[in-house]
Amino acid sequence: MAEIVDELGGMAARNVIGMALEQLATAITDVRLAHAGGNRAAVVDRTTQLSRLAWQVGLVSLASVAQDVAICAECGDEVGYAATLARLLRVANASLTEIWDGTMAEDDGA
Repeated sequence: MAEIVDELGGMAARNVIGMALEQLATAITDVRLAHAGGNRAAVVDRTTQLSRLAWQVGLVSLASVAQDVAICAECGDEVGYAATLARLLRVANASLTEIWDGTMAEDDGA
């Protein structure tokens, strides 16, 4: 995130980060919906997209866990799939909260 701010400057970086947060949140919601609907192909597709987006904004842990979910979903590892999906949702929540709180703190002058 710091590289984005350094490269783009404060205001532009906040806009880019805000758009990335929206895309990440949408991808996570799509993963949840695909899982709830039993659509493993969609889970694989959305976690792969989520992983790429997370890498682009420097969320390495989120990207890695998203890849793990896709791998488990593709190979039919039910226990691994359930565990990595639960981890994905925890890591996503923590990552998005951290970014949101950091962005809002900057906006408030903290």
